[in-house]
Amino acid sequence: MSASELATQAGLFSIVTMWFALVLRARPALRQPYQRGLWLTVLAATIAITLFQPEVVGRLTHFGVELHTVALIRNLIGVLSAGLVLLFMVDSTRVRRLRLTVAAGLTTVMGALVALDLLQADHPRESVTSVQGPADPAFSYWLILIVAHLAGDAVALVVCWSYSLRTEDRDLVWSLRLFAAGSVLALVFWCGYLWHLYGGTSAMLPYLSLIIGVHGCIRAASLLVPTATSLVRSWSALRVTWRLWPLWRDLVLAVPQVALASPQRTRLQEVLRPRSPLALQAHRQTIETYDALLDLQRFVQPGAYEEAHRHARRAGAPEHRLAAAALAGTLGQARRAKLAGAPPSVPHPLPGVEHGSPATLLGIARMWPSMTDALPWHDDPVDAGAPPHRE
Repeated sequence: MSASELATQAGLFSIVTMWFALVLRARPALRQPYQRGLWLTVLAATIAITLFQPEVVGRLTHFGVELHTVALIRNLIGVLSAGLVLLFMVDSTRVRRLRLTVAAGLTTVMGALVALDLLQADHPRESVTSVQGPADPAFSYWLILIVAHLAGDAVALVVCWSYSLRTEDRDLVWSLRLFAAGSVLALVFWCGYLWHLYGGTSAMLPYLSLIIGVHGCIRAASLLVPTATSLVRSWSALRVTWRLWPLWRDLVLAVPQVALASPQRTRLQEVLRPRSPLALQAHRQTIETYDALLDLQRFVQPGAYEEAHRHARRAGAPEHRLAAAALAGTLGQARRAKLAGAPPSVPHPLPGVEHGSPATLLGIARMWPSMTDALPWHDDPVDAGAPPHRE
């Protein structure tokens, strides 16, 4: 695959990714002031990058839009994107004079580009032949254009990285660092573009297109950090709900007073039709499982844990799961004792479950199917030879 083909695919992928991120994050971002600036910045960058793609420019010229017009709009929106980056950076300072200064500078730069474009009578619009070149070949025009981008991206790099070292919000840290990484690529792109306009060859353009395409993907990623975090949390909650369900169902059926809602008929129904958000449901099931475990400690027989531990070892349970298997066997016996109507006794605290960590409960749940009936329970201790009770 040639550099030109790779750049084309990367460019198309980047604009699709950026537009997808913008649409997905539009509603939550526009409602929150601290995300609104980032969203608008990525929007302007997305439009500029879209108009940088040769295929897009070709389609626009095919429908009668002049190449000069496309280049000018791309340049203006690109400068607007750089200015919005600066506004996004200085907005956190809450200094009104600084924001006004940046806004005035942005307006001046965009006005200067338009004025220079209109004054360059020596370079008619038909002379603009490169779909990725500036609207005007005049030195002052593209120097203002590139310096504006370099200034915006340099400030964004420094500010984003420094702020990412101060905050403890993980979403904000990743958003800022990804934005800083995108600014690095933008700086590389504009330095390369400056070299291309000053004395380089058109052979550089595919590589510059590849760099700006990757830059677009990173900008989109910085916008999608909250969505990615939410998906990871939902997946973790779904995993906890799915793996904990058999243990949770059996324990809350034995200790129904700890459950806010009775289990549904199947595990699949529990995850596909949750009666509360997944994160809340996973948290609730974890707490209810632990509460039921505490109640069942009143039905634990002396020596049950040690016996279950020996049984699990004989059954070939891995060494790192012996403790969870012993707990599962002990709880299974205590559960059956309560369901059979055995009188409670002094609680026998089980080792390793003092705080009811999700990892401990998930370990018990993993061993629950094989250990729930591992230990026999008898109504009469004399009847020690009776077969174990099965439900």
